Amino acid sequence: MNATASLPMTSIASESIAGAGLARQLARVERRKRLRAMALTLPLLVFLAVTFLVPLGALLVRAVENPEVASTLGRTGEALAHWDRKAAPPDAAYAALLADLAAIPETAQAGVLARRLNSEVSGARSLIMGTYRALPLGEGLSPEQAREHLLAHDPRWGELPYWWAIAKNSSRWTPDYLLTSLDLKRDAQGQIVRVGAEEAAFSDILLRTFSISAVVTLVCILIGYPLAYWLSTLSERRANLMMILVLLPFWTSVLVRIAAWIVLLQSNGLVNRFLMFTGLTDGPIPLLFNRLGVVIAMVHILLPFMILPLYSVMKSVPQNYVRAAVSLGSAPLAAFFRVYVPQTYPGVAAGGLLVFITSIGYYVTPALLGGAADQMLSYYVAQYTNVDVNWGMACALGSVLLTATLILYSVYRRFAKAELSLG
Repeated sequence: MNATASLPMTSIASESIAGAGLARQLARVERRKRLRAMALTLPLLVFLAVTFLVPLGALLVRAVENPEVASTLGRTGEALAHWDRKAAPPDAAYAALLADLAAIPETAQAGVLARRLNSEVSGARSLIMGTYRALPLGEGLSPEQAREHLLAHDPRWGELPYWWAIAKNSSRWTPDYLLTSLDLKRDAQGQIVRVGAEEAAFSDILLRTFSISAVVTLVCILIGYPLAYWLSTLSERRANLMMILVLLPFWTSVLVRIAAWIVLLQSNGLVNRFLMFTGLTDGPIPLLFNRLGVVIAMVHILLPFMILPLYSVMKSVPQNYVRAAVSLGSAPLAAFFRVYVPQTYPGVAAGGLLVFITSIGYYVTPALLGGAADQMLSYYVAQYTNVDVNWGMACALGSVLLTATLILYSVYRRFAKAELSLG
């Protein structure tokens, strides 16, 4: 009886052991698959880190880094650390300034310092370079003598704004670039205040960038939606042929397309000739070097980015939904807007987001086709990089553009999730 009863127990134990072994074997197989997948994606991750994340991190760091003054006038910054910025700076600051300037090994480095301070207060470049070239102004001077020698060399060393600029930038890290990109600044006491109306510029530039991008996105939706709908109703062969025509701008250089628009939109171009030939206008319409020319060229370049998401979504919408609504008594137009259009909202949102984000970073098209009042934020990033050689300001403007893009994308994601939850 006991022997007979023990046989099922032994069988159950052996089956459990075999099951545990099979589970471990399956776990090892899954682990190998994960490791293989990670090994296959590792080169791509390294490539993205080197080409995207590292430059992006450098951009964010440079937007708050302020090494020019801190690395050259370190002793002067220490002497001004407890200065109240109301009375004249202490005599020790004059002696420290002479010592710091004398320790600068190259004229180019002094020029970088002078250019940085000149961006804070006009005239600092000539003051710094004039003093640097006049060194040495004396050997073994006391703080009082150093002050007298500097004031005798250039009386501007007695003016507080130059010392305010040195004291404010004596730290290696600064929010000044980011504040300037938002039309803010730190006053002499270190308080954050808004710049005067005559100095404020970047808030208008940012608003202009978003307004142009919004107009381009809206026009792309108005043109791209009916075109994508028409493509979705064609046979596969004809749709593929038409899609080649839609994608044709991708195969042409942006500069070539802009040059073509310059030829078309100029006063004696084909567009104005056609308008005058048909009698719609008596004379040429200004279509170049203004907002209209910029919008036309950007819509032409970005329209495929709107059509492709819309087409992919519309192809997945069953056509019998609209027919069913019409058969139930709905008007065709009402059935289209109440049944069909809501199902294409994901394509509209994806295409609109893609076009808008691409638009806010445009530089070449507004620079070549727009006027002075049509330049977007990227133009000023290039200006600070190539002309003014102010990398901190260029990186700050780039950080503002990046932040705006991330905020826009997060808002889109939130609305998309809310729509999915409601659906």
